[in-house]
Amino acid sequence: MEDDPSLARGLSATLRASGYATDIASDGEAAWQMASDEPYALITLDLGLPEMSGLEVLRKIRAAGNKVPVLILTARDALEDRLAGLDSGADDYMLKPFEPSELEARIRALLRRASGEADPVQTIGRLTIDTARATVAIDGRAIDLRRREWAVLERLAARVGKVVDKDRLSAEVFGYDEAVAPNAIEVYVARLRRKLEPDGPRIRTIRGLGYVLDAQ
Repeated sequence: MEDDPSLARGLSATLRASGYATDIASDGEAAWQMASDEPYALITLDLGLPEMSGLEVLRKIRAAGNKVPVLILTARDALEDRLAGLDSGADDYMLKPFEPSELEARIRALLRRASGEADPVQTIGRLTIDTARATVAIDGRAIDLRRREWAVLERLAARVGKVVDKDRLSAEVFGYDEAVAPNAIEVYVARLRRKLEPDGPRIRTIRGLGYVLDAQ
């Protein structure tokens, strides 16, 4: 959620290039509505949003029982602002200007924490996923994944052994305003299966529900 259009577009482009689906809200009312409607994996939040302040959006998110990780991005560097953000439920606080590489590292750390994985390297059977380096290997052999394939695998691996709802997976992989074909997720899952087989973990389809990445 960012009210500076150029910064919002730049952040979105950077994160999309790293395999994240992104949505942009330019004011607090829109930010609160989108946070209420979509099961986001993480929210970056500017404090100086028009219509409704970032702090008010954050408080409403937490009051609604939403535990989504929230990373505040702001130019406000006063101690009281940082304390107010963290005390209102933010998980991290980052000052502008910042390096995109640090932002991505902090996002990865928050996503790992939310999924219960402190270590950036995850091993599932013979598959090794390094979220810090965005690499995947089976028995030490590197697997080349396209951006969307990586995004699907990362989301499934974050909830390994559990059913990942198809609609939620689609929402996390594709942006709010992207035109998505009805079978897009099936296409990327099929590509992943071909690259992981026969030595990697199996991706099972649970009809009517979603997908499970088996823990070997």
